[in-house]
Amino acid sequence: MTASADAEAAANELTPLADYLGSVLRRLRALPPLDLDLTQAHGNVLAEDVVAPHSFPAFDQAAVDGYAARWEDISGGGRGVGYVPSQSGGPGGRTVRLNVVGDLGAASWRPVRLTPGACFSVAAGAPLPLAADVVVPVEWTDQGMAAVEIFRVPKRGYGVRRAGEELPAGTLLARAGTYVSPALVAVFAATGIGHVVVRPSPRVVIVATGDELVDVGRGSQPGQTVDANSHALTAAAAEVGALAYRVGICDDDPEGLRGLLEDQTLRADLIITTGGTGTGPGDMVRRILSRREGSRAGPVTFTEVALYPGTSLGFGTVGAEEVPVVCLPGDTGSALIGFEVLARPAINLLAGAEPVFRPSVRAHLLETISSPVGLREFRPAHVAERRGGGYTVQPLNGGPYTLSGLAEANGLMVLGERVTTAAAGSTVDVLLLDRRR
Repeated sequence: MTASADAEAAANELTPLADYLGSVLRRLRALPPLDLDLTQAHGNVLAEDVVAPHSFPAFDQAAVDGYAARWEDISGGGRGVGYVPSQSGGPGGRTVRLNVVGDLGAASWRPVRLTPGACFSVAAGAPLPLAADVVVPVEWTDQGMAAVEIFRVPKRGYGVRRAGEELPAGTLLARAGTYVSPALVAVFAATGIGHVVVRPSPRVVIVATGDELVDVGRGSQPGQTVDANSHALTAAAAEVGALAYRVGICDDDPEGLRGLLEDQTLRADLIITTGGTGTGPGDMVRRILSRREGSRAGPVTFTEVALYPGTSLGFGTVGAEEVPVVCLPGDTGSALIGFEVLARPAINLLAGAEPVFRPSVRAHLLETISSPVGLREFRPAHVAERRGGGYTVQPLNGGPYTLSGLAEANGLMVLGERVTTAAAGSTVDVLLLDRRR
């Protein structure tokens, strides 16, 4: 049997990624909903539809600073209007003069009515006088105080916002599953909503395991590895919207690991461990969490998944509260890929967010690449929009160099289990990563 045939046979023994994800995500449920004050709701996901109890705007109001008037007065059809010879653009080449009978600000509350030939000076947001149907912008006038000359006549309705024009009462503002953005907070507040029912942000605890680990601020030496994983995974969980807590480093001590995980179940909706998922002599996480007790299997199942990089993943529950736990590999690049394909969807599902997976596009590959047989590879890449539409994708460092590739990537190419070579010019799937640059 050839080496490639051996590799394919070994890969056939692995669990397909889609099957594995399906089996894991079916075991998770969104967190129970909470009624939160509007100021605390940002970043959460709505647990129920939200309907406007009041209209927005709540009353007829001026949209610009200017003069509230009757359009028939300024268009030449009203009474009591004075026409003054002018070289500018009023009706018939003349300006229009109106008496200014008062000022209205945003805090004005007494109802007033316009009479023919009169107007009110108004600020943006001020309630409109009864019978007013146009606001002439200040810059289209001589800005008079007792009387004003209008040089340019707007269309009827200009500068006016009618009650309920944007959002009538009873409007469906957002459906369950919608992310509460700053703009949505403003919409809720403007229509009179002070509380909303949301799914809480999941509390995610991150634990790095291994006797070899040392904290950041120093370089790795033989027998020592700087703990990059717990810092990176805490940032990744926070990016999804979780309340992320980095516990730090746990040595390969069975009782210490059990005790630490048990303690963290009191404040966690999800625990993520990194390291110790393989089958080597030092892989303590797998040995402890998958250990059988009598006839009962361990709380966490470790699976060899057809995933590259990083095939060993664990999932189960720990503690009396049966808090979900995701176990990721110790290699930093593999841990981050494992987070993308397993932990990130789990966090989104707990938060009630939809969809749980990142958005993807189809893109034209700029260079030919190879991929391991029988494994679904996630390769860091740079994706760009093409002139005229569509996308191109440039592969970056993958495999054992995935970490350096991820630092530059704004996407992840997804190469299927049957893909061993992807030719330049072919079309591939690309997951779009969050980037604020």
